[in-house]
Amino acid sequence: MKGAVFVAIAAAIGNFLQGWDNATIAGSVLYIKREFHLETRPTIEGLIVATSLIGATVITTFSGPVADWLGRRPMLIISSVLYFLSGLVMFWAPNVYMLLLARLLDGFGIGLAVTLVPVYISETAPPEIRGLLNTLPQFTGSAGMFLSYCMVFAMSLKDSPSWRMMLGVLSIPSLLYFALALFYLPESPRWLVSKGRMKEAKKVLQNLRGREDVSGEMALLLEGLDVGSDTAIEEYVISPDNDLTGNQDHEVEKDRIKLYGAEEGQSWIAKPVAGQSTLGMVSRQGSMANRSMLMDPMVTLFGSVHEKLPEMGMGSMRSMLFSNFGSMFNVNPDNQAKHEHWNEETMQRDEENAGSDPEESDHEDDMRSPLLRHDSNAEKENQGEQLGSVGIGGGWQLAYRKDENNAGGLKRIYLHQEGGAAASRRDSLISIPGTDGPADGELVHAAALVSHSVLRADDVTSHQSIGLATDKKPQAAAQGPSWRDLFEPGVKHALVVGVGLQILQQFSGINGVLYYTPQILEQAGVGVLLSNLGLTSESASLLISGLTTLLMLPSIGVAMRLMDVAGRRWLLLSTLPVLLVTLIMLVLGNVLDLGSVPHAVISTVSVIVYFCTFVMGFGPIPNILCSEIFPTRVRGLCIAICALTFWICDIIVTYSLPLMLNSIGLAGVFSIYAVVCSIAWVFVYLKVPETKGMPLEVITEFFAVGAKQNAE
Repeated sequence: MKGAVFVAIAAAIGNFLQGWDNATIAGSVLYIKREFHLETRPTIEGLIVATSLIGATVITTFSGPVADWLGRRPMLIISSVLYFLSGLVMFWAPNVYMLLLARLLDGFGIGLAVTLVPVYISETAPPEIRGLLNTLPQFTGSAGMFLSYCMVFAMSLKDSPSWRMMLGVLSIPSLLYFALALFYLPESPRWLVSKGRMKEAKKVLQNLRGREDVSGEMALLLEGLDVGSDTAIEEYVISPDNDLTGNQDHEVEKDRIKLYGAEEGQSWIAKPVAGQSTLGMVSRQGSMANRSMLMDPMVTLFGSVHEKLPEMGMGSMRSMLFSNFGSMFNVNPDNQAKHEHWNEETMQRDEENAGSDPEESDHEDDMRSPLLRHDSNAEKENQGEQLGSVGIGGGWQLAYRKDENNAGGLKRIYLHQEGGAAASRRDSLISIPGTDGPADGELVHAAALVSHSVLRADDVTSHQSIGLATDKKPQAAAQGPSWRDLFEPGVKHALVVGVGLQILQQFSGINGVLYYTPQILEQAGVGVLLSNLGLTSESASLLISGLTTLLMLPSIGVAMRLMDVAGRRWLLLSTLPVLLVTLIMLVLGNVLDLGSVPHAVISTVSVIVYFCTFVMGFGPIPNILCSEIFPTRVRGLCIAICALTFWICDIIVTYSLPLMLNSIGLAGVFSIYAVVCSIAWVFVYLKVPETKGMPLEVITEFFAVGAKQNAE
């Protein structure tokens, strides 16, 4: 996974530049006000800060559709060029109007980076560490703020600090970003697949994953071209193919799927079970219960995958099929590299056996899983180790069966082992080859999301590798994005979640507080704390701001560690109450007369805790979720809608903050933010699902199913 990690780090430099700019303008505006005499003109002061947000809003309107047309990589290159040009113009700016023009160019660069970097990382990262890598932009942004505050603080100690120098330095790191984007960053493989450039996508995936065989993931990316409008939930029972006798009445013999294992001669049969799957039952029961308390049934649907993790012993069939369930730490990349291949030799041997076995010949048209293979060397190389399930990430397997209602069509099936009661049912005693006895006396039960495949039956046969099928340009790639797709129930449902999170994040006040941290701390009397050092109130507030951003870095490190373990939803529900408490403390500190020193201490500690808590949850997670929950074909359009919402709300908050500070004071401002944080917690609890460890394509299928159940 080193390739994906390095690419994510390089892409996140765009957010480093955004953080650098945020801190620089927050510090330099103190000196800009003095030079241009803006103390009595808060509107112009607000425009200097908000013009970059206006630029980001304008460019965001076009960024999604243009990124779907040109690609993610060219837009990141353009972003680096805009950063560079804006730095030069800010360094030269002879008057406030040229400064506003430079801030507009800077906003264009920020808008492209903030909108597309999370999308780019999500589309290149493995699902097991996608949350970790997508928290990198938050980390690099805070690192940029810290380094910028250090620079501004050092310059503030001079007799005549130069705000032009403070702002113009932006051009230097933007050159590094330009070089990396131009010479190192590959194009997103999902975007390449959406354009039918299959060979290029395969090559990029091979470099990102560090292995030759990426046919399984290529198949997954192909399936992601659909918006999942016909998804249904089914249940499958999986057993070694020589142990299923066909005498079980609850199995549908004609729909069986053959799955190949890592060891020679090892294979299983998956058959659908008549009736409702546990996943479906949990979803429907949760749907009925949750409607009475206004919780979205989709939250329960996602939660049923994550809540009860099945036990997976060494050497059991479950560990071979679903070993990477729910945790990035269960994945062995070396095993994945060895096993992720659909072995044609095994297919041909099975067909030869089918010819001599009348019972098997009845099922010669069964579709085989493309993601598990026979490897004669695997057993020797992995003795004593858990065999890594190659799957498609997060414990999911992709398989196919023929669509009886559509001649030549296929059904794609995303399989996932069911936890809880489903995994413990003892339908029969089976013996697993290579073990000492029955594997817990149970069959493996798997939930399945079933829908139409973008592939055809002719593309996936027992004699043809899935790798050959994924070399062909799919018909779905020619369709491209369509505004009509935005009205699909699953896409509309996802937009409600994404847009809602962006609105609530901005009106919790974070960007307004960040831009004006030095002034807020100065009004709070923070200079009293550092008066013994001989610092001016301006330098003192800058120093405190720099220390605050430094403390944010380990907080983001904790978030990176927990993002793929505890999950996005848990982090939001855990950190929002802390934000609320810190805002209440800020209100009380400004309402009660505690004296100058206690007031400064309470304000400083509360702001630091607020920032550190924010960057653990409400800072990175809205962008992470928005980059995960939309189908590939309309991801650019949907991201543009969410980002446009983000920037409009950001402009409102940033532009209005100086006016609110003058009218209702700090206590009134933070009271409003506290109310918004309370509303945000309720929204997350009722509407936001858990997406950790799930492939992007599976997430969009869940939204389609959830939207369908909401309509029932």
